[in-house]
Amino acid sequence: MSRIGKKPVELPAGVTAQVSGQTIEVKGPKGTRSFTAGDDVDIILDGNVVSVKPRGMSKRARQQWGMTRSMVANLAQGVTGGFKKELELVGVGYRAAMQGKDLKLSLGYSHEVIFNVPEGITVSTPKQTEIVVEGIDQQQVGETAANIRKWRSPEPYKGKGIRYKDEYIFRKEGKKK
Repeated sequence: MSRIGKKPVELPAGVTAQVSGQTIEVKGPKGTRSFTAGDDVDIILDGNVVSVKPRGMSKRARQQWGMTRSMVANLAQGVTGGFKKELELVGVGYRAAMQGKDLKLSLGYSHEVIFNVPEGITVSTPKQTEIVVEGIDQQQVGETAANIRKWRSPEPYKGKGIRYKDEYIFRKEGKKK
């Protein structure tokens, strides 16, 4: 039995959901998101409570049960509060700035990196060494943050690079004479 799948998802005030077949569409103050579930589960809307039930007890149905419930909960959270990832730049001369809709990064290369921000994602730079990625789609926010981080991932000797806020970088000792 899925512990996650058994919990119903309560929709916050100001959020409406509509189920048609295997597709659920959630509308809220920040926008509209939808998700299409597999054929192994049923999505049931009862007032402002959404519950997910498996159609059988096969292994695939039990896998889809918890995952579908998590996706519905993420839809509800995304249209109300949204998702946010914070990155910080560590290194001498490492800077970030918004240039129109693009993110301009100085990361120690001979050129500046221009990162095109995808549609539906908001990127801001409160400080030169901080980047905040926000949006209503958790997967897209995480993927955008990972793509920015990929330009200069943290290295273990000095800790330089782009890291997630509060990320621990395991440090290694350098060569000895």
